[in-house]
Amino acid sequence: MLNVAKLLHARGFHVTFVNSEYNHARLVRTRGAAALDGVPGFRFATIPDGMPAIDDNDDDVTQDIPALCKSTTETCLEPFRRLLADINGSASAEGHPPVTCVVSDANMGFSMDAAKELGLPYVQLWTASAVSYLAYHHYRLLIHRGIFPLKDVKQLTDGYLNTPVEDVPGLRSMRLRDFPSFIRSTDPEEFMVGYAMKETARTASASAVIINSFADLEGQEVDAMETLLGLPKVYMLGPLPLVAAAPHSTAIISGLSLWKEQEECLQWLHGKDPGSVVYVNFGSIVVMTNEQLVEFAWGLANSGRDFIWIIRRDLVKGDAAVLSPEFLAATAERGFMASWCPQQEVLNHPAVGAFLTHSGWNSALESICGGVPVLSWPFFADQQTNCHYQCNEWGVGMEIDSNVQRNQVSGLITELMEGEKGKAMSKRAEEWREKAAMAAEPDGSAHRNFDELVRDVLLAKH
Repeated sequence: MLNVAKLLHARGFHVTFVNSEYNHARLVRTRGAAALDGVPGFRFATIPDGMPAIDDNDDDVTQDIPALCKSTTETCLEPFRRLLADINGSASAEGHPPVTCVVSDANMGFSMDAAKELGLPYVQLWTASAVSYLAYHHYRLLIHRGIFPLKDVKQLTDGYLNTPVEDVPGLRSMRLRDFPSFIRSTDPEEFMVGYAMKETARTASASAVIINSFADLEGQEVDAMETLLGLPKVYMLGPLPLVAAAPHSTAIISGLSLWKEQEECLQWLHGKDPGSVVYVNFGSIVVMTNEQLVEFAWGLANSGRDFIWIIRRDLVKGDAAVLSPEFLAATAERGFMASWCPQQEVLNHPAVGAFLTHSGWNSALESICGGVPVLSWPFFADQQTNCHYQCNEWGVGMEIDSNVQRNQVSGLITELMEGEKGKAMSKRAEEWREKAAMAAEPDGSAHRNFDELVRDVLLAKH
């Protein structure tokens, strides 16, 4: 969202960036209030997310996603209406223009209602992949075919999830396990299934839809989105990490993060041989058991490779992530652990040869921008769909079983960094990196699409 805001600001739009109070407070803690004072024509505002307060000692943990989706759906419309009224009411006195358009994360669907009430164009950013949009949208197909809900909890472990799902418009070679994980339920009223269907259906009413992807990667899937939604165009503005990194973008709002980034990661990488380091980061939401943490740790240790491992404070479910003295001693000379890092810079570093990831869309796209092949351990939601495409369609990844075992981890690291299959994936990742860079060129597809969005939607006479 910040990258889209930076592009709009660089084009001359006045931007009010609206965040939840909880996440805004996290940004202030990592960068300081001064960094969020904004620049001329760019400011931050907040609305409450309706969630109960979290204990002061846990003020940097990721909120429960289903609870957050439910809360924002039920409570955020009225605070957002008030914010729009305040901006419009103070426009002449404070010297900024009234609101002329709303650009929103697809998960903040309530903002569409507020925009429509004011007769404003509403642009929806689908922050995940096009393949995941289609997979969520086709939850309806799984219900229609009697595949969801599951008949028995045993189907989660007896191989049933490997069942091929044929004829899914816009998607290729799908198995049940490749759909976003919320359908792995025996409950016909599973909240997140209903939520996903409601929000993906709402997309058709947007003035425009934008997506963080590019045509070489997901052109066919975006064509399928346009057909499903009856929209003349879904605007591919990606890869946003490259497009928004242009020199003209707003420097003061670069590098904002919900955790404090440890730049020492980059110093540690200097001097390492090209392609010799495994980078491990399971993103901002994944939580694992302590047993899984231990298996990953010894898989890394037994691989014999240098590694950077990002371990968030809330990575382990219900406990602090603690690694044994034996592991720390075994990897003291070749392991670097941090709580967060500037990920795109790490992936761009020539020393990084493999990325052990959860396959969230930001990480999946950033690995493509860095030309780094992946070992994927998808945790939930759209990560399963992204992993399927990384491994089976885009040729840049191998999957680690959800029941993670150290021998598999070390074996796949060796295969990816030394084996013939790994060499082919590295070559493919480099090809994708070049295509991503072409899309982000000043005369590339992303900028052309952005120009069209501004001209035909945001500045059009309505």
